[in-house]
Amino acid sequence: MTVRTSVLPDDDPRRTAPLLELLPDDAPLSWVRDGGGLVGWGCAARLATSGPERFATADEWWHELCAGADVHDEVRLPGSGPVAFSSFAFADRPGDSVVVVPEVVLGSRDGVRWITTIGDPAERPVQPVREPGAVEYSPGAVSTADYRRSVAEAVRLLEPAGSGGPDAVRKVVLAHDLLATAAEPLDARYLLRNLAARYPGCWTFAVDGLVGATPELLLERTGRHVRSRVLAGTSWPRPGVGADELASGLLSSAKDLSEHAFATESLAAELRPFCSALSVPERPEVLRLRNVLHLASHITGELHEPAAENGVAALLRLAAAVHPSAAVGGTPSPDAVELIQQLEGMDRERYSGPVGWVDGAGNGELGIALRCAQLEDADGDTGGRRARLFAGCGIVAESDPDTEVLEAAAKLRPITEALTGD
Repeated sequence: MTVRTSVLPDDDPRRTAPLLELLPDDAPLSWVRDGGGLVGWGCAARLATSGPERFATADEWWHELCAGADVHDEVRLPGSGPVAFSSFAFADRPGDSVVVVPEVVLGSRDGVRWITTIGDPAERPVQPVREPGAVEYSPGAVSTADYRRSVAEAVRLLEPAGSGGPDAVRKVVLAHDLLATAAEPLDARYLLRNLAARYPGCWTFAVDGLVGATPELLLERTGRHVRSRVLAGTSWPRPGVGADELASGLLSSAKDLSEHAFATESLAAELRPFCSALSVPERPEVLRLRNVLHLASHITGELHEPAAENGVAALLRLAAAVHPSAAVGGTPSPDAVELIQQLEGMDRERYSGPVGWVDGAGNGELGIALRCAQLEDADGDTGGRRARLFAGCGIVAESDPDTEVLEAAAKLRPITEALTGD
């Protein structure tokens, strides 16, 4: 596998064009935030894996692939050289996780724009983005009414904060889905551009038909440095309530602060053994988005020297240790995941699993696949016109089922608006 990375020359029009506008329409790959990041297309190699060993299998496969590659990299930044886009299933039970090595990657970082190619990829002209036309919605595997019932049952079962034994489940994250059927075949680039325009501070992703814009960073690794942006505790716009009032309410909400503490403490506990230093903020801040406000904490750390020297795909090994975090599973994690399987009533597939990229040096970024939709394959029953949308909420003993239904609806807005262009 011959990998070549070079800086785009000044007279190349791709040097200044928005990354998402350079994607062809065939299985686009994306990880873009604030205009920077990576996009790719074509398939030089691909791995499908599943089960509890999916991260280890992907790690070994990527390590072997990179070890045998002939790499010519004049850029030498995170994301240059060989790159794999990945999307992992939420659960350990069977369900495809995918790692895709594109034939072409365009990257932008620190003012540098580069291109990476594997082999001699064929030219793929950029066709006009297709609009989906009218979109109709129908219940998925879990209707809104079913979701409310599962939340109510979870509230009945959960232990309040500070009570119960160490193994008592104190938070569980429950989700439901929604089906969207468009009049015309869905073009992932249409969703990507709409999401990036509305949520520039989120990570806009596309891997194997899973398209979204996540505000939550599970892990980023750059050399020995690691960081995470943990989100838990949510409010959303409503008539007569200003954004400052909503933010103040989040920061003073015992329920939301407790939910957030579960998420930050669980991730820090799993990450700490890998780190020589780890910094966890004492109090969260508020992240303001178009559709919701979240309590957010930025966790940073430095890996131990041996971990930093492990090289290729160390990020995937770290992901195996921290997923699922309490932000998408609950706490304590193993018991919360069992409760999800008991109450939720659907297969999440890759929703709320890690999604992002890793390079040949082990650097990379993995977000949590939120605010997303799985686009149907073009040969599906509706000719590629259908998408499965997801939304979920963290449930604690103090949660109100009706409020959680409204929160889930607010979290669906990014994808429904991206589908319609509203």
